Amino acid sequence: MTHFLRPVGLVALASLICATGPGLAQRSAAPEDWPAVKCERYTKAYADALTKLGRKGLSQPFLDAHEAFLASGCSIKGEVCPRSKEELDLANVMVIMGMNQGMASTFMPFACRRS
Repeated sequence: MTHFLRPVGLVALASLICATGPGLAQRSAAPEDWPAVKCERYTKAYADALTKLGRKGLSQPFLDAHEAFLASGCSIKGEVCPRSKEELDLANVMVIMGMNQGMASTFMPFACRRS
């Protein structure tokens, strides 16, 4: 199931994207330890997003799965399932911010497995 960013949070989204620094076009070649750099950038962007958007509407399982992703060095894939509107909004923000930082969409931890 594909979801798209809802227009409700576009102002917040725009400020988050602009606050994450220069886009990929302004960077040189990928650093030698690119996976670690991506995780560091993603971790900072996630902290910034939580600061600006807050935790309201984010379930403990969502937050715990996301913390496990960060603790793994961003290596656990597809274990963070956004279910609420706020979780989906945060996931959409993180995907856009990640793309702005030069990360492929396959880096993201978001997926909802069918039971």
